Amino acid sequence: MSTNHSKDRSNLCSFMFVDGRHCRIPRQLGHPYLCAFHAREEAQKLAGQKAGKDIAYHLSGSFVSACDLTSALGRLFSAVAQGHVKPKTASTLAYLGQTMVQALPLARDEYINAYDTDDWRETIRESHEQVRQSHLARCRRRPLACARAGTGPSLDTRGDVGHISSLRIGLHFMPN
Repeated sequence: MSTNHSKDRSNLCSFMFVDGRHCRIPRQLGHPYLCAFHAREEAQKLAGQKAGKDIAYHLSGSFVSACDLTSALGRLFSAVAQGHVKPKTASTLAYLGQTMVQALPLARDEYINAYDTDDWRETIRESHEQVRQSHLARCRRRPLACARAGTGPSLDTRGDVGHISSLRIGLHFMPN
């Protein structure tokens, strides 16, 4: 006697394990293809990737300032607290950040000795302006995302973008 098992998987999770088996748990209501467990796993992975991009954004220029490091570490703390970054990874990144912070005075002194104080100040101003322009362009493209994250520039009553100011002391990376 043969039994006819239906192979209809339309209501089941579509996650496939490494060995080729499929998850047999029903899909989560409201999720197009995953069960609650795998949907949560996917959301955590995406949030971790977003946190990584957010942190890397502050360290991606040719000049990394104390403000950039502070901002990146602050975002790292937030991502760890929200469970988007594993504590072991955060510990490694914080150690690297600490090493970079300790190198800041050396980089400043080296630059000032090789050139002069005025060149150093101009480099800081140029870097500050580049970061500011980049941030403003990002916020113009995605104003709601900047407003939700609390990273957007302040707007006055006329809608003009306010100035972002901070002391910037940092490492200057020269291209090879």
